[in-house]
Amino acid sequence: MERTLIIFKPDAMHRMLVGRILSRFEDKGLRVVGMKLQQSPRAQVEKHYEVHKARPFYNDLVSFMTSAPVIVAVLEGPSAIAVVRNLLGATNGIEAAPGTIRGDFGLDKQFNLVHASDGAETAKAEIELFFKADELVQYKRAGDAWIVSA
Repeated sequence: MERTLIIFKPDAMHRMLVGRILSRFEDKGLRVVGMKLQQSPRAQVEKHYEVHKARPFYNDLVSFMTSAPVIVAVLEGPSAIAVVRNLLGATNGIEAAPGTIRGDFGLDKQFNLVHASDGAETAKAEIELFFKADELVQYKRAGDAWIVSA
């Protein structure tokens, strides 16, 4: 099973879309193995987005991500990273296909509702940045056998 980090950004929080978006991931068959509401410390957000530090949007992004509470979560399932990124759609909501989360709810590149890990190494580092090991749980749902064949 693969794990990925998602962050419900301030725009998703203010627009009260968290439940609707989370249900899309659960409907697909992904399992929530960690979740918490937090007001992200600036240093944590700066570290999370340090790959973009030289880009002109970096300071605005950090300010945006620290402007309101966010929900950070870890999702688990087969090919979880690709599944989440496909469900989200293109970064810019205007370019995102209808039926994707951003295609259905987004009109902007910055206000794109959810951050998602872009690869296995990134996911591992991001999960470790936001969660302690004992904050993640392993469990089986009764319906898991009906989501993925052995």
